[in-house]
Amino acid sequence: MGKYIVKRFFISVVTILVLITIVFVLVRLLPGDPFSDPLVPDEIRLRMLSYYGLDRPVLEQYGLYMKNLMQGDLGYSLRFKGRTVNRIIADSFPYSLDLGLRALFTAAFAGLFLGITSALNKDKKWDGLTMLIAIVGVSVPSFIMASLLQYFLSFKLGLFPVAQYRSFMHTILPTFALSLGTLAVLARLMRTSMLDVVGMDYIKNAKAKGLSQFQITWKHQIRNAILPIVTILGMTVASLLTGTFVIENIFAIPGMGKHYVMGIQNLDYPMISGLTIVYGTFLVFSQFLVDILYGFIDPRIRVDKKN
Repeated sequence: MGKYIVKRFFISVVTILVLITIVFVLVRLLPGDPFSDPLVPDEIRLRMLSYYGLDRPVLEQYGLYMKNLMQGDLGYSLRFKGRTVNRIIADSFPYSLDLGLRALFTAAFAGLFLGITSALNKDKKWDGLTMLIAIVGVSVPSFIMASLLQYFLSFKLGLFPVAQYRSFMHTILPTFALSLGTLAVLARLMRTSMLDVVGMDYIKNAKAKGLSQFQITWKHQIRNAILPIVTILGMTVASLLTGTFVIENIFAIPGMGKHYVMGIQNLDYPMISGLTIVYGTFLVFSQFLVDILYGFIDPRIRVDKKN
C-alpha cells in the first residue's frame, strides 16, 4: 500500500506541474493584453507591460513565474491595484469552499439515500419519485434551477433571501441549486449498483446463513455497491467546484468564481493563473485522496504487489 500511495502522490505532483505550464502558455496565447485599451496611450501601455515584465521573452517570464510560485507568490493582480492574488484568494476561498462542501455533502448523503431506498423499493411509488427527481436533476442545468428557485421561493413566496451569503438561510438555495445535478447522478448510479449486486452469490450465501435484511443490506449490498460511487468522487468534486463559478455570480456570493470570471474578461494573467492553479491543485489532491480511499474500502485490492 505504501508504494501505491507514493506512486499516486508522484503522479499528482507531475500533473500539477503540467497544469501550471499549460495554464501559463494558454493565458499568453489569449488575444490582446491586459492593457490593450484604445483609451490607454501606447507609451503608458508599454510602460505597464515593462513594469509587470510582460515585454520579456516568454521563457524568461515562465522561469520568473515558476521561481515566484515555488516561494508561494502568485503575483499581483493587474486589475486590482495593490492587491496580491494570494490576498484575493485568501479572502474569497472560504466562501467557495463553504458552498462547495455544503453542496458535496448534500449531494452525497441525499443521493446515496435516494439510490439505496429506491433500489430497496424497486417498481414502487418511492422508486418512481426518486427517478423523477433524478431526471429533473440531470436535465435542468444548475443556473436555470438557481433562477427558478430565486423567482418562486424568493421573489414570489419570500421564503429565502434572493442573494448574498450572510446566514444559513442565504446558503440553502445556492447549495440546492449546485448539488441537484450531482445528487441525481449519484442516486441513479447507486440504485443501479445496488440492483446489480442483489443477485450476486455472496448475497445468496448471506441469506442462506440467516442474516437479517438490515445486515445483508448494510454489510454486503451497500459496501459493494458503493465502490463505483467512490470511483467518481474526484469528478464529483470537480463538477461541484467548477459549478460554483455560475452559482456564485447568480447569488452574488463573494467567492473565487467571481474573480475568475473577471480575470478572464480583463486578461488578468496572474489572477487567471493563480485561481486555476488553486482549483487544479485542489482537484488533483481530491482525486489522490479518492484513489487512496478506494484502496482501503475494497479489501480485494492488493495494490502493494501490482501498483
